[in-house]
Amino acid sequence: MNICICGGGNLGHVVLGVLAAQPQNHVSLLTNHPQQWADTVMVTDPNGKQYVGKIVQITNRAEDVIPHSDIVLLCLLGFAIREELEKIRPYLSATTAVGSIVSNTGFFFEAQRLLPKEQPLFGFQRVPFISRTTEYGRSAELKGYKPLLNLAVEQTADKEALRLTIEQLFHTPTQLLQSHYEASLTNSNPLLHPSRLYTLWKDWHEGIVYDKNPYFYADWTQEAAQLYIDMDAEFQTLIRTLPVRSEAIPDVLTYYESHDAASLAHKLRTIPAFQGIFSPMKEVEGGFLPDFHSRYFTEDFPFGMRFIIELAQEKGVQIPKIKEVYEWGIRKAEY
Repeated sequence: MNICICGGGNLGHVVLGVLAAQPQNHVSLLTNHPQQWADTVMVTDPNGKQYVGKIVQITNRAEDVIPHSDIVLLCLLGFAIREELEKIRPYLSATTAVGSIVSNTGFFFEAQRLLPKEQPLFGFQRVPFISRTTEYGRSAELKGYKPLLNLAVEQTADKEALRLTIEQLFHTPTQLLQSHYEASLTNSNPLLHPSRLYTLWKDWHEGIVYDKNPYFYADWTQEAAQLYIDMDAEFQTLIRTLPVRSEAIPDVLTYYESHDAASLAHKLRTIPAFQGIFSPMKEVEGGFLPDFHSRYFTEDFPFGMRFIIELAQEKGVQIPKIKEVYEWGIRKAEY
């Protein structure tokens, strides 16, 4: 199978290494930095298992790798998805399946606008691996596997065939979601992060310098938890107007096994994987300032919340809390 990976971040390294290590696959890489890549990528998992992925072609020219690809898989941040789809569009064959390793930063919305209506599309609800690059273009760590993958497939009559292909490629049980909305929409990062950011810095203005940088999760407040609950209530109202099963995107209190803002704040403060993560701030003379150009602002607002806002407008659903926080975040991201 001919596979093209687009993008070389943490997930790009690991996905490329794992897929290219399988002898039946011929894996190419489309990247803006081809000169920084070796032709072999080594990926090591928590058990010490090593995947040695041989890359058949590394290029920044879509016309070199896209025309003969059976699968094109984007491993990109939200801001890069639209540009990459425009880059590959002229060279896609009608049968090439185009997918994204991350679906909740706008992939399906952008792909359905830009690509032919018959172009097979797929996207994961959650990333298949926890990944970390150890040496750019050469090695990475696969920090954790998922026991089950949920996959959205659109614009093809044979969704089962594509599901089975992904299951075989990732060696992980894979089940189909009811619609792409179950992968495209989430009440995780696009609501979780902004609820904390807004309550941290909604009153910030030029001249304010903070004397410390709080932990983003370990210092989570009840105010931020309540805002998260309120925005999620609006989000749940929206998804009830869409082909989304209730169990596909549970409300945040159910997901975090909490019953109110206080218990949710406690839960978020004590999740082991969240420990030690500071808020997105930059150190300046006299203290710290919010970093409005961090990925919390450049990803979660324009490539997470924005699609919730647009869908709510389309469906006539009122989401005043989400809109208030979104408009604040966009202003700050443009600051």
